[in-house]
Amino acid sequence: MKILKNILMLLGVVFVVSTLIFAVQDENKTQELKKTIEAEESVDKSSYRITAIDIPADLNFAKEVVPQNDPEIMERVDREFLVNTYWQSNALLLMKRANKYFPVIEPILAKNGIPDDFKYLAVAESALTNVVSHAGATGFWQIMKGTGKEYGLEINSNVDERYHLEKSTQVACDYLNRWYKKYGSWTLTAAAYNAGPGAINKYLGIQKVDDYYDLLLGQETGRYVFRIMAIKEILSNPDKYGFDIDKDDMYSAIPTFKVELNEPVTNFADFASKYEINYKILKRHNPWLREAHLNNASRKKYVLEIPNKGYYKAM
Repeated sequence: MKILKNILMLLGVVFVVSTLIFAVQDENKTQELKKTIEAEESVDKSSYRITAIDIPADLNFAKEVVPQNDPEIMERVDREFLVNTYWQSNALLLMKRANKYFPVIEPILAKNGIPDDFKYLAVAESALTNVVSHAGATGFWQIMKGTGKEYGLEINSNVDERYHLEKSTQVACDYLNRWYKKYGSWTLTAAAYNAGPGAINKYLGIQKVDDYYDLLLGQETGRYVFRIMAIKEILSNPDKYGFDIDKDDMYSAIPTFKVELNEPVTNFADFASKYEINYKILKRHNPWLREAHLNNASRKKYVLEIPNKGYYKAM
């Protein structure tokens, strides 16, 4: 009996000691898990933060200064900075495309005396893609059919030069210079590009003001210039707004050479094969060619862009 009692006492001691050991181990594991969670939270907080945006003190469009002492104006500015900064996927695409297309647009603006800031107007209009609006505005510069024809573009089912980047940029320059001569203000000129000069003239007359920032406009045109300024600032200073993008990440233009054409083409697939490319690649570089053939009954001279050899797989 005495031996049994001793055995039971020994088992009791072993149980107590085991319980204490497991309790200490559980406490250590709990502390380690807590430290791990705190460390992960610390990393998350330091690597990505959603914050308010600091607006540059010298914010301007084409050197026309924003009245930053007006709280209502600054709310509208702040909205565009927040929307365009935190729409990260779109901002990255705009940066990539700008690297490809700005070198084409910039010298045409400069040649025509248009401030360089207007390249960001094209970004705001189309995101540098050949889109067509519900109203029929087309191409990078969103030119309406009537406006394009008025300024000398060929627009029909066979050829639509609103898709021709160089020619449409020249039309945009002619249009902007025309209305700058009337308004003497690049911000009003930009607003007229968006809403149409008829609407801007009407608002100026009704409201008896002569400044974009004093006008009460519809939502789209009221946001327009501020959106352009936000895009300009973010694309010009990506690091400042949290974007980590290298030169290698950018899109770049494929080198091309020019081919003059002053006769009809019955089949562009056959035409493309002569230059060791296919129909798709030919159209990619000449989106203003709208059909699979070229009528050209008048024997007009067209200039096509053909990619240099080696950039696409030979057909």
